[in-house]
Amino acid sequence: MIHIAETVTVGSIEGFLDTEERTRLATVMTRFLTEEERNRFGAERTTSIHEIPGHSHEQAMTVYEPAGRVEIPQLPAEAEQVLQDAFDRTRPALSRVMPSITACRPWTYVEYGPGQHITGHLDGIAPDPLAWPRQIAGISVVISEAEAGGAFYVESSSSDRLWGTSLNEATDRGYAEGMWLAHDGADHSADWFTTMPRTRWSTSPVPGTALLYGSQLTHGTEPVARGRVAKFISWLIAEKHVG
Repeated sequence: MIHIAETVTVGSIEGFLDTEERTRLATVMTRFLTEEERNRFGAERTTSIHEIPGHSHEQAMTVYEPAGRVEIPQLPAEAEQVLQDAFDRTRPALSRVMPSITACRPWTYVEYGPGQHITGHLDGIAPDPLAWPRQIAGISVVISEAEAGGAFYVESSSSDRLWGTSLNEATDRGYAEGMWLAHDGADHSADWFTTMPRTRWSTSPVPGTALLYGSQLTHGTEPVARGRVAKFISWLIAEKHVG
């Protein structure tokens, strides 16, 4: 059963990546990101992992990443393997915080330079939260820090505006009793979301530490002031139990 607490909590896994793994990943991505590829996945990119129903890719990018970023949704195989191995190795720690998680989706590489950031938003459980698999949380791990700025944040809120549906017969649908589903469109394209009162909690974790943030929790990053920040992100899911 998926409990609402899993989808609004935060957590961390210190040492998710050790020094050798971070160095290996940095080397792989440096080799991959030639000037041509950096432009392709940065300034010349026309699609995004973020989507807003009824909006174009360009409009979604303007909402989520108004100053742009480097975004690589399909990693070199070596990098993907290092990160999936780290997920497998840390499953016991993950399961204590989010016990319904069964798998990690493929990883994405993102990089922010001066002035770049991601605006606050919810990832959501799924376009159809009654279908499987279900997205329980996001995961982010920094491999190199900016010299200034670029902190990750989550935002909490007690506003009723955030919650759209109290799920009836939750246990028949794979959720624990008391499950609520967040309102659709919880991002900066919606006036109800941008005007909703929220409290921000910011952190700049040590490189190699994995941050966990529930899929129904607002999160984003502050603009980089100086230097560049490089990180890998993914989504942790619950698959339907058979048997």
